[in-house]
Amino acid sequence: MTSTPGIAPGTPPGGRSRLRRRAGTAAVAALLLAGIPVGAAVSADAGTPKTATGPQGQKLTVSATTGLDPAQQKVRVQGEGYGLTTGIYVALCKDNGDNRVPSPCLGGADMSGGSKTSQWIVPPGDPYEGDLAQAFGPGGTFDVEIEIAQKGDGLDCAEVACSVVTRADHRAAGDRTQDVRIPVAFAGQDPGDGGGEGVDVPAGTVSYKSAADFTTAGKPLDLLLHPDSKKLYVGADNLPDTADVDERGLHVLNPENGTSESWISQAPGSTGALRASAAARIAGPLPGDGVVYNYPLRGVGSAKSGDEAATGVWLAGSTITDIAPGTTPDRVLVAQGATLSEIERATGTATRTLTLPGGTQFAADPERKALWYTDFTAGKLHRVDLASFTVSGSFDLPGGSGGMAGFTETDPATGAVWVGVGRSVLVFDAAGTLVKTLVGKDLARDAAFDTASGRAYVVWQDGGDLSDPANDNNGTLTVYGTEDFAVAAQDLSLPGNHSQAGAASLAVEPGGATVFVTSPAEGKITKLVRQVSPLVTRAPADLTAKEGEEVALTAEAEGTPEPTVRWQVSTDGAQTWKDVEGATESALTFTARTAQDGYRYRAEFRNDVGTTRTAAVKLTVTPATGGDTGGDVGGSGDASNGAGSRGSDGSTGDGGTQSSGGSTTGDSDSTGGSGSTGTSGGSTGTSDGSGATVGGGVAGGTGTAATSGGGSLAATGATVMSVTLAAAGLVGAGVLVHRRARRRTEGAL
Repeated sequence: MTSTPGIAPGTPPGGRSRLRRRAGTAAVAALLLAGIPVGAAVSADAGTPKTATGPQGQKLTVSATTGLDPAQQKVRVQGEGYGLTTGIYVALCKDNGDNRVPSPCLGGADMSGGSKTSQWIVPPGDPYEGDLAQAFGPGGTFDVEIEIAQKGDGLDCAEVACSVVTRADHRAAGDRTQDVRIPVAFAGQDPGDGGGEGVDVPAGTVSYKSAADFTTAGKPLDLLLHPDSKKLYVGADNLPDTADVDERGLHVLNPENGTSESWISQAPGSTGALRASAAARIAGPLPGDGVVYNYPLRGVGSAKSGDEAATGVWLAGSTITDIAPGTTPDRVLVAQGATLSEIERATGTATRTLTLPGGTQFAADPERKALWYTDFTAGKLHRVDLASFTVSGSFDLPGGSGGMAGFTETDPATGAVWVGVGRSVLVFDAAGTLVKTLVGKDLARDAAFDTASGRAYVVWQDGGDLSDPANDNNGTLTVYGTEDFAVAAQDLSLPGNHSQAGAASLAVEPGGATVFVTSPAEGKITKLVRQVSPLVTRAPADLTAKEGEEVALTAEAEGTPEPTVRWQVSTDGAQTWKDVEGATESALTFTARTAQDGYRYRAEFRNDVGTTRTAAVKLTVTPATGGDTGGDVGGSGDASNGAGSRGSDGSTGDGGTQSSGGSTTGDSDSTGGSGSTGTSGGSTGTSDGSGATVGGGVAGGTGTAATSGGGSLAATGATVMSVTLAAAGLVGAGVLVHRRARRRTEGAL
């Protein structure tokens, strides 16, 4: 049976809508970000909303990060703890790694208030607050939606790694404190791409391991993890090996440790008198706590933890072969062979009845008002319209005629019906078209779905006949993606789980962190916990430092259990590696020495599942150099933002200074001798002695200066603020990005 029968199914991720027209030239002009690297540690499982932490403790959360619609997906982006003095952009960008410019980015700025490919967040009272930007909330919070696609404007996230990022806006392009990123993957992509090199298993490999065996519930037949009370309900029969105790009934267990919280052993029989009764099938949960279930032969009962006995009704007719919640809370759907009825739970009165050509088992899909009825003998699958209570279609079950009956379950998210027949699982879409056949080595016995992660869990049970070469007495748990049907976790062997004493069943905790699987033959329920091998979420990058300068390398990874880290160094070009003594934190900080020039470094993450290493990065150490203020300046300039400035022998004007980053300033009255020039890519302009140029320029006097290069947020990569800003309303009394400012020296990182 399903893990949580009767729970109202969820709906597929929504919010997809037509991408509205972007504002062209104004959008390009507005997002003049000169290349701001981003980095953060990503938490949580790949299929759920993810949260990243920024360098100043900012928290960024993205509502969906995997399986995104390549055509277009609307995602919710929330932040908290951001500063109230600096504006930021929120966008989808090419992720070039830690300390690299995230560029290009999808679309451009929303200069019209229509396109939502990016969002501009500004401090309260900012002149652009309103139609063009929204203000931070209390505590530096924001809550926005952006519309992203896999491909557009020169960006293709199928070919490169992409992340949803926050970064300081164009007025503070050198501010690195607002940089946070969360990797995303579109449908068909492996979210583990770029997550480092797995040593023994691929990075981000998901697997399950046994954490405990619960043996306090007799011979388990069916499971339900209650969505409200979180208690584990077990429908059980008597286990012959424990002859001193009749364990039939409904057991309520603590899912953490398997301790028994309640045992409802009796239910009313055909005469209304209470009697010991097994709980054969669990239909679904009651609000708050408790379940509705079927007890042999024709009983429909309900009970919750703490009840001394179940309440119930005894139906006329043949044995109940399946049960599920009805179309209203007070009703139940029951199958009595080929007869389908909807009954009042309190009285047992049938309100609607339908006789099908054949069958014994069904799965209800209340979201789509459909019910799928299987006839394994005839090899047929019938679709029943629950509104009219009539058969609306019949379909062939390939290989189903005379095959071993397994299960019939529906995926609440997609409406697909999964049918286990023999050693195969047949997957039909909501229209009844066979879309996939999954083949296993054992008998397909049960399936459960986790809509949060888009995963299907199938338990395969061994036949138990050791005279058959195909049998080995061990079952298997397999996890599939419900969209692409790819195996989403390593197969787990279930020793001793065979079908000789009854079919196995399973229940899945929302999110998939815990799975419970029954083994009737052994009289136990095995609790399985998810493990994930280390997946790198932040990797170091090559860096250059001067002799005596302090440098820092940072790497982070997620995994379950939480991985440990150790740093390693190679002095021979990555031929051999040794551990750096005492380096077991995410950041490796040390003072650069010329002897370390050319050394390679990497971080190695380990947990119980596997080992993952970051790519090796190279440290370049240059001799320490100095410069004068107001005197001769020469030597080599500093490289940052993708381009460097070139120093030359010359003198500044009176009061003039030149920084290593290439920015120069001078008094308005100063005159220059031979000025120094610098280039960093992009367009050129002129600067007089009273101002500063970005990315290098002339110190004093007049000359030609290059504007900063790097990558802009606008996907076109444009780096010049055009006069169209005036028409777009971005410029008040002056031209925004031509304000004079000293270029920031980025330092070793």
